[in-house]
Formats: sequence, C-alpha cells, structure tokens
Amino acid sequence: MTEPDSDAVARIVRNAGLGAVRALVPLAGGKNNRVYRVEAENGRAVLKSYFRHPDDPRDRLGAEWAFSRFAAGCGANRTPEPLSALPEAGLALYELLAGRRPTEADVTDDAVAQATDFVEALNAARWRPLAVRLRVASEACFSVAEHLGTVARRVDRLMNVADQAVAAFVREKLLPAWREVRAAVGGAASLGRPLEPTERCVSPSDFGFHNALIGADSRVRFVDFEYAGWDDPAKLVCDFFCQPAVPVPERHFETFAHAVAAYFPQPPSVLARVRVLLPVYRLKWVCIRLNEFLPTDGGRRAFALPMEDSAARRDAQLDAARAALRRLQDQEVAA
Repeated sequence: MTEPDSDAVARIVRNAGLGAVRALVPLAGGKNNRVYRVEAENGRAVLKSYFRHPDDPRDRLGAEWAFSRFAAGCGANRTPEPLSALPEAGLALYELLAGRRPTEADVTDDAVAQATDFVEALNAARWRPLAVRLRVASEACFSVAEHLGTVARRVDRLMNVADQAVAAFVREKLLPAWREVRAAVGGAASLGRPLEPTERCVSPSDFGFHNALIGADSRVRFVDFEYAGWDDPAKLVCDFFCQPAVPVPERHFETFAHAVAAYFPQPPSVLARVRVLLPVYRLKWVCIRLNEFLPTDGGRRAFALPMEDSAARRDAQLDAARAALRRLQDQEVAA
C-alpha cells in the first residue's frame, strides 16, 4: 500500500497540535478511502486519505469535514471531533474513537434509539449557521421524480458493464424489476412537488450501523460522513433500513420513521414518501452492491482495499445482489 506523502502527514499532525509523527498504522474497514491510526508525540488520531478521481468529482473531504464541524457543535456528541484538514493533499485528521464495529446482535432497541437521538439532535440544530452552509448530500433528492431519476441512472450505468454475468443479471432480472417498481411509484402524483427548504433534513447519508462504533459502555458513535448534507428525510429512513452490512430489523421501521418525520412541518407527508420510496431504495441498494463492476467505483475500492482479492469480492457482490433482488420481489409479492 502506498502511504500518504510523509511531509503532508507531518504537517497536518503538527497543525492539530499533536507534535511529531511516531507511527502511521493502516486500519481496516474503510471501503472508499484509506484510513490510518496516527501515533504522535502528543497523542493519537485517525488520518483519512480521501479517494479522488477525474470521473468522480465529489468532494468527500469537504463534505465530511463540514458535517463533522456541524455535528461536533450541535450537542449530539456521537461523532469524532475534526482536528485538522489539508485539502490540497486530500487528508483530514479526526479524533480516534474507542470502540468496535457492531454486529447484527448489537442492533438492539437501545442502539436504534441512540441512532434516532443522533438524527434528532442534528435536525434540532439544522437552522444554525454551520448547518445552513452545508452542501446538499451526495445523490440528494428533493422530489419523487429526482428519487426515481437517481435510481434510473444507476440502472443505466450497470447496463454497460463488461462482465457478462453481471450484464445478464441486469438485463434479465434487474431491469424488469426496476420497470415494475418505477411503474408502481409513478401513480403517486400527489407526492410529486419538490420539497421546501423547511422540509429538508441534515443527513449523515449512508446512515446505519455499518458506519458506527460501539464503546465499552454500549454508547453508539457514528463515523464516515463523506456523502453527508441536506437531503429528503424519507431517503434517510429508507437508507437506514436498506443498507445490508449491519441490517436494522423491520420491527423498528415504524418507530424510527415516525420519530424522524416528527421533526418536519408535515409528518404525514414524510411518512407517505417513505412508504412509496422504500421499494425504490431497496432496488437502489441492489445496484449499489454491483458498484464493484463500474470503472470508477471499482477504482475506489482498489484504492481503499489494495490487498483484497478483487475477483472474490466481485463474485460475492454479484451473489449478494441476486439474493437482495429475490428478497425485494418476495416482499412485493407478500405486500
């Protein structure tokens, strides 16, 4: 693995007041960026080296840094403190949190309540100056048409993958399923108007227990905000229940959705969008499992996980996509 430029690392660590660098230790877990533990003269921290590519202009560092500064000041106390940033080098330094990655067994009533508290704290403070200056989230959507357009673009990109097995799956299974989902949502004409600014939420984006740490005291802290910003609260709810790495049990759906909706001017409208959009986001997450097969996304994985067997990872993701689509179709039949 190629480490970040040593002079840049030394500078960002000094800027945070941690003195000289003693060691830089790669950490496992990041799928989009490279992450290191910094051992320094005056303490320890987490260094993130952000993926950058001409075909993917998203400013991951800028989004995470801005959100982290806002979250640190809103009273949630569930995120790493941002310590120092060096945008020209693609580096940022954060507080090193103690804790372990959660498993499905950790997604208890209390853990989901803590996730709810975090979202509520963010949005109780959404009129503060640091929140107003946040950008829109990655793939933010402010109308049902935008939600459908975002997923349509993901399906379209997958139509052009070179891998024959993936191409066949997309053509024969994914595309027909998407047409059915899109047709069903197309009847929700009353939900077609764009959201007003007061109806938008501050979203961690890609929110779930896959981006969390659990401390020895069972306190849940959240990490990885490179896609964060303003978004539709219905999308936040759907993503929370669609992310596959550490699934949230369906029994929490109504409670979480109602708690999020309550922070906005028209809670019934939020809940209606959640129910209409949930199948859309289930299908979106089938597409996300196939990101490995897209050139830029595959390059991001290779940047973050250079030692992994990419062929095995791709095979596993295709199997996961097939299984997720079967579950989605079973759920639609049951409904």
